[in-house]
Amino acid sequence: MPKLVRLYIQQVLIGFFLAGVLVALLLWFNVANLWTLVSHSDIGLMAVGLLWLFNGIVFGAVQFGIAIMRMAEPEDDDSDAGKRQPLLVAPRMAPLAAPVPVKVEKWREPRQPWA
Repeated sequence: MPKLVRLYIQQVLIGFFLAGVLVALLLWFNVANLWTLVSHSDIGLMAVGLLWLFNGIVFGAVQFGIAIMRMAEPEDDDSDAGKRQPLLVAPRMAPLAAPVPVKVEKWREPRQPWA
């Protein structure tokens, strides 16, 4: 079996185990009255199974993504890539524009149409 497939299966199994732990804790601590809802319903077992399945899919995908990202080679610390360089020259400011003359009219009352 290829190493990547083996890694995927391992990580998905870990994710489904973690999802099982989460569902068990949710039921044990009766979060949102979940244990009561499950135990008093005729399809409660299916609801717990679906909760475990869907959380297992999510946790397995996240676990696999984390495993793949951790496989990256460490970066060299000798390069200055991604580091901010010191500013050597002060930025040049644009010259201020000359004031523009504005014609100011006196405000007057609007004329009434009936007057």
